[in-house]
Amino acid sequence: MNADATQRFSNRVEEYIRSRPGYPPELFDCLRDEFGLRTGQVVVDIGSGTGLSAEPLLRRGNVVIGVEPNAEMRAAGDRLLAAYPNFRSVNGTAESTTLDACSADWVVAAQAFHWFDVDRARDELRRILRPGGRVALVWNNRREDTPFLADYERLLHRHAVDYGAVKHQNVEGDGRIERFFAPGGFVRRCFANAQRFDFEGLRGRTLSASYMPPADDPHAPAMLAELREVFERHARGGWVEMEYETRVYVGDIGA
Repeated sequence: MNADATQRFSNRVEEYIRSRPGYPPELFDCLRDEFGLRTGQVVVDIGSGTGLSAEPLLRRGNVVIGVEPNAEMRAAGDRLLAAYPNFRSVNGTAESTTLDACSADWVVAAQAFHWFDVDRARDELRRILRPGGRVALVWNNRREDTPFLADYERLLHRHAVDYGAVKHQNVEGDGRIERFFAPGGFVRRCFANAQRFDFEGLRGRTLSASYMPPADDPHAPAMLAELREVFERHARGGWVEMEYETRVYVGDIGA
């Protein structure tokens, strides 16, 4: 994970907490029922951030170690997950977790793998996984096939700083996932997910993205004015729906 990537969300923590989507329960049911994730197993959550992927695992009885390089995001996760005694976080990255060898049953990376140095991360995660341990790479992929989401996608392309370069969907076509799981391969599963937003919620969701200008950026007023137009065009009863396909890639990266 490059140094720039670790700091991208430092000024967006509150928007991230308020507006980022969680993950559907069916995802965690699948990890349990199809792939054998068991209560009590140790899950290392790489790029754990504010705890969106850690909390469902904690609720299901797993021990979770969050690995998060961004101090502001890690502090938010520690605060929001303080009620769970089976959670702790460390200052680390996918390439250098700081954890002991053979200390994890699973590794989960939610909305994070696209920031990794693939080869170095694979070596490090192999080191910390116990024999037979598995990795799950997870993303909420925003759909683009409704009128609202098509307009929203066009807005992102017009106003984003580096959306095309850093959007996580790139890894699904450039071979990084295949390289990471080679030679054993992976299984992909997909689940429906969605959020409903009023305008303030949509504003926060947009500003939570690291590729968008922050609220104090000189370009933000024009972007937010256009966002208001998109919202007014598509809102029904004061709400728009942001739909996702949650995708998980599961595999064994054994030595």
